[in-house]
Amino acid sequence: MATSDAEGKKALWLLIEERIVQLDPSALSGDREAAVKQIAGELDDAGYNVSRHGGNLMKLRFALDKARQAGSPLLKDFNAAISAFTLEDVDDPYAATNRLLDKLGATWPELQTSERRPDVVAIVEQTKLDLLIAKAKGLAGDEGIRLLIEEEVDFAVIVSALEITDEKLNEVHEQIKKERAERARVAELLEKVADKSNEEKVRFLFEKEVAEALMLEMAGVDQGDIDAAKKAMEEEIKEKQRLAEEEAARKKAEAEGPSLDDIPSDQMLYFIESIREIMEFSDQEKEIRVMCEQSAIPKALVDIAVSEPDKLDELEKNAEG
Repeated sequence: MATSDAEGKKALWLLIEERIVQLDPSALSGDREAAVKQIAGELDDAGYNVSRHGGNLMKLRFALDKARQAGSPLLKDFNAAISAFTLEDVDDPYAATNRLLDKLGATWPELQTSERRPDVVAIVEQTKLDLLIAKAKGLAGDEGIRLLIEEEVDFAVIVSALEITDEKLNEVHEQIKKERAERARVAELLEKVADKSNEEKVRFLFEKEVAEALMLEMAGVDQGDIDAAKKAMEEEIKEKQRLAEEEAARKKAEAEGPSLDDIPSDQMLYFIESIREIMEFSDQEKEIRVMCEQSAIPKALVDIAVSEPDKLDELEKNAEG
């Protein structure tokens, strides 16, 4: 329940109402002073000076008289109204408090006093917290933790209410922080393409590695826009891949040099002489190939040199005519 003093003790008016609601119903129509003596003694034992404090005794007698007049205790009506609240009702505790006091004010105008209003607000806030915790406990996975973090519930309360570890809470909190940072990044990106078409926005966001879910949530686009952009980008990727493969094949052919039939006789003789010099330097195929490549000797000729070196004589003879 709510508290109103510096020591964290319950407000006296609230304790009085709790004791009244606990009375036997016949006590409200019986001897008032007997009820006053009973409740005052209980509150004295709880650390509240009531039986020897004139002002507090007046509060007690006034509360009993009001309950007699209304035919039931204030707290019965109050608790019934609180119990009827849904989470949506208490989304704004201050607005909910105003509605509650408007509803009960005709019968219990004292609830609207400046002394009691803060206690009522605190009770409504606690009701919201209780409803949030109940909802969180019914959610799957980490969604309950996420709900309470988003609602800015104190971390110690979350750990206790959901019976989780500090480590688990911090893990989920870090995930939420990353998600918020990503949303902030996407918001900045969208400012750069605010005047672009939906397809252009989607293409830009894909290039910036934004998830589709965030595009749908933040960019004002639909799945059709995303699918159209993906199809166009896939076609562009295929074309870029085709051109890249062609370029790679061209570079490979260029690096390998002409085929044997395309090598002029004078160049054939020059290349064969160069190969023989290289082979005098090394008999390791890998080293021969590296040195031949450095000397721009056609690959077709190098393949023969390392696999059929005797064939070089035949090629040389043919080149000499």
